[in-house]
Amino acid sequence: MSAVHRLPTYRPVGTLRLVGDTTLPEQPLVDALVFDWGGVLTVSVPEFVGAWLHAEAIDREAYGRIMREWLSRDALPDNPVFRLETGELTVAEFERLLAAELITTTGEKIDENGLLKRMFGGATPDPAMVGLVRKARAAGLHTALLSNSWGEGYPKDLLIELFDTVVISGRIGLRKPDERIYRHTLDQIGVAAERAVFFDDAPINVEAAHAVGMHAFRHTSAELTRANLATLGVNL
Repeated sequence: MSAVHRLPTYRPVGTLRLVGDTTLPEQPLVDALVFDWGGVLTVSVPEFVGAWLHAEAIDREAYGRIMREWLSRDALPDNPVFRLETGELTVAEFERLLAAELITTTGEKIDENGLLKRMFGGATPDPAMVGLVRKARAAGLHTALLSNSWGEGYPKDLLIELFDTVVISGRIGLRKPDERIYRHTLDQIGVAAERAVFFDDAPINVEAAHAVGMHAFRHTSAELTRANLATLGVNL
């Protein structure tokens, strides 16, 4: 997951060509499409986290500081987010640690119980991206989810409908951007890295996928993701 979590300036990675370019491939260059969940298949992270911050009157500056400490490229490897995403911390343990760090503009104490459920309550699926993945799977492309999990709040029926392969960090003890989780995902799919494309909203995760040989793009909108797929001969 990326944050309200300010992301570093992004340098595009992967093959980029303009839609409409006559050099676009006539046949797909990939067999598998791999997607992150939060901020890719859902509305943006700033949108749903921002709504939660507002609803609970949480001090945004304090929240931003915590996320920089726990999620930035320089974050210590044993920090609470990393441990949550690899399954070393339970949701309840993480909620207790996060609630202890948060402050409100009203001076009220944060209720730690159900904190992540409230935080992700507005992370509704993006209809445009859901439609894109449906089309990809119907077209015979292998679709996969690769997600760093903050608990198991995924809509199970939708995951079954959309994805042939599901890799969730907390279930296997690995998290993005560890290269091993990308290789594990490729093994589960059964394709070589160069025959897969990965989309994530966090640049560091995109860069790691590219490093193992996958095509990789930062997701900002369904329109741009569709355009990037077209550069690989996938027209949806």
